[in-house]
This record gives sequence, C-alpha cells and structure tokens, in this order.
Amino acid sequence: GGLALLRAMTATWPFFDDLLARIEMVCAKADMEIARLYVDRLGADARLFEELEAEFDRTVETIRRIRDAEMLATEPVLRSAIALRNPYVDVLSLLQVSLLRRKRAAGEQVPESLSAALATTLSGIAQGLRNTG
Repeated sequence: GGLALLRAMTATWPFFDDLLARIEMVCAKADMEIARLYVDRLGADARLFEELEAEFDRTVETIRRIRDAEMLATEPVLRSAIALRNPYVDVLSLLQVSLLRRKRAAGEQVPESLSAALATTLSGIAQGLRNTG
C-alpha cells in the first residue's frame, strides 16, 4: 500500500504514530553539520558517514511524506526548545572536537584537566540533547 498505508497506520495505530514521533524527534535533534565536523576533524570513516547521512536524509524525507508536514509541525514547544538549545550544544560540540584532538596529540600522557574538560563537554551535550517533550 506504500504511502497511503503508512498514513493510515499513523492515523489508526497509536504505536506506529508514537514510533514515528520518536524517530522524528531524534532526527530533529540531529545536526549533520556537527556530525561531519567530528568526522572531518577526527579522521573517521568519511565514506561511512556519507552513507549514514544519505540514510538520515531518506528518513527525514519519509517522515515528512508520511506526516505530510515539516518536522515537528505538531510540536511547536519541542521545536522551539530544540532551536533554543542548539547554539549551546553546538558550542560544546566544537569545544569537544578541539579537546579530543588535544587528547589524541597527548598520547598516553593525558592531563587530568583535559580529561575533566572532555567529561564536562560530554555531560553538557548529553543534558542538552535530553528530551523536553
């Protein structure tokens, strides 16, 4: 049944609608530019990232088509919360990339202050990405 079946499932099956809502929230929080920064600056597998990014784009487009709306169209409070916190999470991510590069350069002699700073960015990013809805 394709798209029509998926839309009918969303309208009549709360489990499926909730599943889509959760996937939609995760996608709305994801920032592919920041993810690319981690890959580019820290030397991860660029080809794998390209595949993941393409899958992400397909997922977002599929959710838009099923819901026939933009991401989080029915969740203005959550959409606003994500928009408000993203600048803070982005700065922490940029700092974390820099600190991870320093940690790699330090080899086995990682200063405690560097480890503590990394732990702080990890905690801050995790708190910033927590669900608010």
